[in-house]
Amino acid sequence: MDDADHAAARRELVDGLRRRSDIDERTLAAIESVPRHAFVPERHRSRAYADRPLPIGHDQTVSAPHMVALMTDLLDIEPGDRVFEVGTGCGYHAAVVAEIVGPGNVYSVEYVPELAESARKRLRQLGYDVTVWAGDGQIAFRDEAPFDVAYLTCAPADGVPDSIVDRVQTGGRVVAPVGRVGAQRLVRLTVKEEGVEREDHGGVRFVPMR
Repeated sequence: MDDADHAAARRELVDGLRRRSDIDERTLAAIESVPRHAFVPERHRSRAYADRPLPIGHDQTVSAPHMVALMTDLLDIEPGDRVFEVGTGCGYHAAVVAEIVGPGNVYSVEYVPELAESARKRLRQLGYDVTVWAGDGQIAFRDEAPFDVAYLTCAPADGVPDSIVDRVQTGGRVVAPVGRVGAQRLVRLTVKEEGVEREDHGGVRFVPMR
């Protein structure tokens, strides 16, 4: 596929998401802007604009576009918001979020060093100013807190760790899959003065948090 074909495939993907859901137009515009084929291994590029997860190596996957869109919508982000991502993977989700919040506002941590390095290079080559760090999400970017929002692309078995929630300012949100494989739920936490409010947004399937 050439660039025109990829652009046409993205438009078709977005049209499908628009028909099947009530995803915000800003999110759909971000999905249409990001070249997902550039984030997946070459052998899977023919399927880059299918609405499905794809393997990216190291037993990890890039989420299906509809899931990226849903999680991005739930964050309810605005230009200039500072975002903490746990689980960079190939960098695709970070790029979608960066399209909305703007350059220099996404801080992403990836546990697998090889994935972190390749995502960092890929994002830079594509013009996305995203800070990528290799290591443990529970300790990453402490000096950059507080963030406006955070999200996880991997599922902690027993709920979002307090160390991550505590890095989000009052009024901010955390979106994450939680639970063990086969029984995961997508949740949105809203940080309030009196505690954390939890919403359930349905069953999902993500790789476990490490």
